[in-house]
Amino acid sequence: MTRLHYFAYGSNMSTRRLRARIPSAVYLATAVLRGHEMRFHKIGSDGSAKCDAFATGDSNHRLFGVLFGITAAEREVLDRYEGRGRGYERKPVVLDLPDGDTVEAFTYYATRIDPALRPFGWYLEHVLCGAREHGLADSHVRLIETTPVIDDPDADRHERELAIYLP
Repeated sequence: MTRLHYFAYGSNMSTRRLRARIPSAVYLATAVLRGHEMRFHKIGSDGSAKCDAFATGDSNHRLFGVLFGITAAEREVLDRYEGRGRGYERKPVVLDLPDGDTVEAFTYYATRIDPALRPFGWYLEHVLCGAREHGLADSHVRLIETTPVIDDPDADRHERELAIYLP
């Protein structure tokens, strides 16, 4: 069974959320993508903002995230969840690992953006849960915590999305 390295930096950092989509997902390590920043400006299919691994070209910029292993067969499933071809595309990246090594992986980046958009509260909660779960840098967690959100007009969706964290 071929396994691929997938770098999650948004809502898929939450192991519960990712495994609900991709059961084969296995946590491997925290990781950093240099030359990128997290931005909440990807136009989601629901009209709200989603995360983007925004390429800045500045090697001092760092995007913190989580490296997972997934089966090659499930990458297409993940592509559908992520909306590949409809606002996200896939790209190869080289990540820095905590032990000083690097690893090649794939991730998604936004092709449709609107800086005026804000994420729904439930989406930001997924991102925050994943960042805390994996002990990402305090500065990164604070960045997520201070991101302005908007209420989802579909209150039922809010409840459905966050139900995965209930005991």
